[in-house]
Amino acid sequence: MRAGCDDTIFSMPYTDTSSAAQSAQLNILRAMSGEQRILLAFEMSEFARELAKEGIRREHPEWPEARVTRELLRLAFFPAPLPSWIP
Repeated sequence: MRAGCDDTIFSMPYTDTSSAAQSAQLNILRAMSGEQRILLAFEMSEFARELAKEGIRREHPEWPEARVTRELLRLAFFPAPLPSWIP
C-alpha cells in the first residue's frame, strides 16, 4: 500500500469497457499497420484538443480564437495560472 492512500480507491476498475470489447479493440489495433496506428493517435489527439478548446470557449465566450488557442497551450504546458503581469 502506498503511504497515505486507501486501498479501496485502487480496487476500482480503470475502464467501463467490457473485456469482450477490449479484446475486440486489441484485435483491431493489432491488425492495423504502424502508419494506421499513428494516424489514429494523431486523430485522437486532435479530438482531445478540440474538446478542450470547446470547454474554454464555453467558459469564455467573449475570447477571440487566438486567446482560446493560447489558453489551450497554457493548460497543456503550464497548468498553474500565469502571473498577472503576463497578458
